[in-house]
Amino acid sequence: MPMADKIDFFDEMYGSGDASRAPYSDYAGWFDRQDAGRLRQKSKEAEVFFRRTGITFNVYGQQEANERLLPFDIVPRIIAAREWSRLTRGIEQRVRAINAFLHDIYHRQEILRAGRIPTELIARNEAFLPQMIGVSPPGGIYTHIVGTDIVRTGEDDFFVLEDNARTPSGVSYMLENRETMLQMFPELFSKVSVREVGDYPKLLRRSLTACAPEGCEGTPVVAVLTPGIHNSAYFEHSFLADQMGVELVEGHDLRLVDGRIAMRTTQGYKPIDVLYRRVDDDFLDPLNFNPGSQLGVPGIMDVYRAGKITIANAPGTGIADDKAIYSYMPEIVEFYTGEKAILKNVPTWRCAEPDALAYVLEHLSELVVKEVHGSGGYGMLVGPAASKREITAFAAKLKSRPGNYIAQPTLALSTVPVLTKAGLAPRHVDLRPFVLVSPNKIDITPGGLTRVAMKPGSLVVNSSQGGGTKDTWVLEE
Repeated sequence: MPMADKIDFFDEMYGSGDASRAPYSDYAGWFDRQDAGRLRQKSKEAEVFFRRTGITFNVYGQQEANERLLPFDIVPRIIAAREWSRLTRGIEQRVRAINAFLHDIYHRQEILRAGRIPTELIARNEAFLPQMIGVSPPGGIYTHIVGTDIVRTGEDDFFVLEDNARTPSGVSYMLENRETMLQMFPELFSKVSVREVGDYPKLLRRSLTACAPEGCEGTPVVAVLTPGIHNSAYFEHSFLADQMGVELVEGHDLRLVDGRIAMRTTQGYKPIDVLYRRVDDDFLDPLNFNPGSQLGVPGIMDVYRAGKITIANAPGTGIADDKAIYSYMPEIVEFYTGEKAILKNVPTWRCAEPDALAYVLEHLSELVVKEVHGSGGYGMLVGPAASKREITAFAAKLKSRPGNYIAQPTLALSTVPVLTKAGLAPRHVDLRPFVLVSPNKIDITPGGLTRVAMKPGSLVVNSSQGGGTKDTWVLEE
């Protein structure tokens, strides 16, 4: 199975030799027997399938890209059962710690009293919501859906790149990637025992239902709140609502009725118990946050504080996404669990600290520098790929607002092969497993979304920056 080119990164399919690693052995045997022309044809069919299904995303600020197709590669990423078991233990520990941290900073703030995190990191943080102080969400859950971004650098070396505790997206691609592979290569799934991901919508509904407020009578009513069709993840909002069998609503469909949030139906207004919102905090309630918002529901925060509705994820969870907070996650995990973090953080320099800033400015050409509140790969500098002019311009931004940035080393991200015209070629990947949290359990979908940098040598996997996706296979024990 010839590789188009070899790079000195951990290759998840081949390791350091020419023979495939154990998790890939059955797949590699199958691949070697395939006709290259048939595989390329299958790759084209997959693209047609995605187009027909309507799996697109929007990129803000790009007129021509209103309906851009997310590139999909037909070579799966395969994770051994042993590897997955360790990852899930680490993810579960981290999610529990994040939930405990959120409860603490909105209540007693013990972690600040103990001096484990600087107070100003919370007090001056725009993602911290004073409106949530003293509010306990139903069931004590703040982060109902979490996407933990993980990268790999070696056989047993996994790192958490970031925590997405606000409104993590991408689960629809995980589900459609699997559906596409089942359609294209049904015979493969009889040769390789792969764990199921298709029950995610059922588990999501069950998990959200379990988080309904106290006093909820009968089966809790769940709805998905979307900003509307112009949002980049609208496909996912409508897909998940459809798959769960619940209503997809916009702000103008909801209103306050008898102390409850109710949605408009053909039979009049019907109260909602659990609202899975895909609208940012700032736009959630014009009476409490941005008064100009047309996307939210006036008065929903008052109903929420009264314990009459569950909002998933809870308002104010965005502070756990903050990249400066991320740099303290090993301390956070230890503080709330009493255990060392199973999953390591990427070493991080906090540019707000003068010594760290001096180091970062001196080594900009070697580092990745990110905005503390940034997402989607925007507002960042990838030092090794930047020109001298870009580095000079970025250094000026960094000096003017150092507290706005963190810096990390350029990681040797693992690679998984993609199918190219020349055969298989390595491309860098990350992984976003999806976690569902309810008062009685934590469900981690086996696999998650593998994002792949489609350009040779690129480390940027974000879809908005040209990245694509793969199906992720976790093998049965």
